[in-house]
Amino acid sequence: MLLHVRNVLDADQLRQVREVLARASWGDGRVTAGVQSAQAKNNEQLPQESAETRALQQIVLGALNRNPVFFSAALPRRIFPPLFNRYAGNANAFGNHVDNAVRFVPGGSGERVRTDISCTLFFSDPADYDGGELVVEDTYGQQRVKLPAGDLVLYPGTSVHRVEPVTRGARVASFFWIESMVRSDEQRRLLYEMDLHLMSLRESVGETDAAIIGLTGTYHNLLRQWADV
Repeated sequence: MLLHVRNVLDADQLRQVREVLARASWGDGRVTAGVQSAQAKNNEQLPQESAETRALQQIVLGALNRNPVFFSAALPRRIFPPLFNRYAGNANAFGNHVDNAVRFVPGGSGERVRTDISCTLFFSDPADYDGGELVVEDTYGQQRVKLPAGDLVLYPGTSVHRVEPVTRGARVASFFWIESMVRSDEQRRLLYEMDLHLMSLRESVGETDAAIIGLTGTYHNLLRQWADV
């Protein structure tokens, strides 16, 4: 499932993000790439242990925790600590690659995150740069993604994807991965669609309608059957 989640960051949060980025120092983006990805990766990245990275992680994770659409679609069990990259100048693209299946969380804890879902949260307005589209290969062909600042795209970690060269300006974003409680992309999609319909029905008929109660029970029984927590 490829999903556009709108307004994950509001205007005030974007302002905070840009204030932090204004004092950040960028490094080589290949530091977190796998062996194959490093051959295709040509961008800049904030150091994982920098104060700016930690400040930005707090903003992003706080926003994700408050977003019901994100939770409904991803059903997160673990979220890899968000990372931050920039595509500009000569460091402006990332060729076709597949994300590593498992990521080790930095810090020496030994914690691992299975990358069921890949995420990009856009910080730059589309008018501020040319190129830079995220291109995701899925069963319906190529999907080209270039979203407003503050918006997020979720897509399967199994996808071949790339970032097209940025030819003007700078594309700045957060990227991270999610280990979902529900490993199957197909099952997550069914649960997400059921949850959307339930939310719509609750608005029209209320929470206590017998059919709503029954369908809510079906949703949770499927989640109980499929979830790994």
